[in-house]
Amino acid sequence: MAREEEEEELTVSAPKQVDVFTSVRCLGYLCSFNLLVAVCVGMYVRWEVTNEPMILVIFILGLFVLGIASILHYYFAMENASLSLFHLWFGFLLGLLCFLNSPALDSNVKELVANYLLLASVVMKAVWALTERICSSICYKSTLLTSVELLELLGFGIASTTMLLHKSVAIIGLVVALGALIVDLRMKSLLALANLISFALVTSLVFFQALGINANPYALGCYMGRLLCEPVLDVYFSGLGPTERWMPVLSMGKVWRKLSLFPLSLTEIAFFVLAALKLGYLQLWYLVIPGFCLFGLFWSICHIILLITIWGFHTKLSDCQKAWRAQRSSSRSLDQVMASRGIRHFCLISERLVFFSLLSTVILGAVSWQPSNGLFLSALLVVLPLESLAHGLFHELGGCLGGTCVGYALVVPTTYCSAGGQSTLLPPEQVEQLNLRSTGMLNNIQRLFSHHMIQTFGCDYSTSGVTLEAVLTKLRNFLELRTADGPRHDTYLIFYSGHTHKGSGSWALSGGESFHLAQLLELWKEKNAGHCSRLIVVLDTEYSLPWVKEVRRVEGIYVAVQGSELSATMVDPEAGDIPLLGEFTSEWVEFNCNPASDTQWSEKGRTVRAVYGVSKRWSDYTLHLPTGSDVAKHWKTHFPKATYPMVHLSNWCCGLNLFWLCSTCLRCFRRCKLAWFPPAVLDTGQGIKLVHS
Repeated sequence: MAREEEEEELTVSAPKQVDVFTSVRCLGYLCSFNLLVAVCVGMYVRWEVTNEPMILVIFILGLFVLGIASILHYYFAMENASLSLFHLWFGFLLGLLCFLNSPALDSNVKELVANYLLLASVVMKAVWALTERICSSICYKSTLLTSVELLELLGFGIASTTMLLHKSVAIIGLVVALGALIVDLRMKSLLALANLISFALVTSLVFFQALGINANPYALGCYMGRLLCEPVLDVYFSGLGPTERWMPVLSMGKVWRKLSLFPLSLTEIAFFVLAALKLGYLQLWYLVIPGFCLFGLFWSICHIILLITIWGFHTKLSDCQKAWRAQRSSSRSLDQVMASRGIRHFCLISERLVFFSLLSTVILGAVSWQPSNGLFLSALLVVLPLESLAHGLFHELGGCLGGTCVGYALVVPTTYCSAGGQSTLLPPEQVEQLNLRSTGMLNNIQRLFSHHMIQTFGCDYSTSGVTLEAVLTKLRNFLELRTADGPRHDTYLIFYSGHTHKGSGSWALSGGESFHLAQLLELWKEKNAGHCSRLIVVLDTEYSLPWVKEVRRVEGIYVAVQGSELSATMVDPEAGDIPLLGEFTSEWVEFNCNPASDTQWSEKGRTVRAVYGVSKRWSDYTLHLPTGSDVAKHWKTHFPKATYPMVHLSNWCCGLNLFWLCSTCLRCFRRCKLAWFPPAVLDTGQGIKLVHS
């Protein structure tokens, strides 16, 4: 009966989905048909008014191309080829409608009808795009420019070749700027909307007046509106993550990425040369010449830094790609590899540097502003979104990539603590079974380190116990570790399994010695002084609860303890299924490495329970942000000495905290929330989850 009801529901709901999908598709077809009619009417009017035979030839050729596209689509099933012809030709015809404009057309009724049809077309396109996104009938893919956008941009650029050379070059530059703006919006760059506003203002108010072109605003608005409406809507609707959006760049080959610096360099040089033409205007020479020299030097230094930064990023990304391909698995992504290689720290510093490059371009553009030079305006509109893309890339990766993590494991299986506190060896008959469990424990920890790309300092396994001096020496060396770029790791992970004292939870070591939590915290404070790294301690011991409780009272540092409880009281003595060390490690690692894990930590009657504790300031933790010394080291490593004064400017500007009051209130709220309502599963942001049963 239930099955029949389900089938009935499916039968009823399916037509509704089809109806919605069909309606959306029909709206798209109506939009294209409306555009076709508008273009045909517009071209006919221009031929009728001017009696220019070339317009009639182009119009007839356009109908011929449309017929070929229809034949390819319906008779040969060559949908891609037909759509390519269609969009290329429509881009070309819209360009002609825009450029072939004269005052004689203003009073023509047919021209008015064509203009209203163009306006209706762009409105229907916007409604269609919005409806698709609201109904979730669109599948987002990682791409920079779609084939439709590329072909319509190409067609519009070809249409500009009907004009004089300098006008044609300026309009082609505008088309390139429009393409860069579309990519900027699709990548959700931080400054994409600001670029959109500046592009709209410059294009509508200055650009075509500088070229002396009386462009048809309806055709121009229709063309740009159709291309921009989807990227603008996707700024809100697109659910792709940062690395997914940037995957076409991140997955590009090493050679192509580095070759992309060549056109970028040519574009930047062209902009600087065109900006220098301002020196020919001598009306305010006493302001223009000193201003251009000063800000031109600032621009040159910033853009040398920009090119070196992008080159360095490509080099680091190539190393990450090699490591990813060498270790490729279904559970490991490129962003995990980039996080483990310290790309986040590099991007955070590079974001500052690229921002100054963008700022220098805006300043130089303002100082050398030439409202009558179309080439300068188009170069400025091209450069701004390209630099915004570089800034957006570093900003996104700096914000989404995890920090670096280094781990150390110590397993001491064959000792136990007697009543007098002396560590002694277990009886020989239990050694083999315990060694098997300990080996499995080490394998699980190595799996955790490998899965989350945690740099391994060592996994020590001692069957005869370890001394306090050996533990302190090992931990000192471990806590002094730094990344290859110089700064400390963001997270330090310590795993310990062995016997502990019942009252304090301290580690029971050889010779009757003990290692207390207070000793570990003092060591951590000493090695982490002046830094903001965090320490995570994972304990698979009989008595880890004292450390969990004690760490909750710790102030001033970021420390977390993940412990376990072995509840022997829950076990039936006759069954003999007593919980043993290693069982918690097995379940906890499986929970952290397998997203499909069915481990239920809150299940009643569990013999192995998890418990965690964090220090009072744990919720204040943020991944390491570059300090002034980090920026200075980065500068000395990658850039010439002549650019070193920029370090102080970068540190001063980025050190300003204008929202300190809001951040203080937010920190207090997070502390109270974590103290009063601790979550059952606490995600550390490193891929490691702390759990509480």
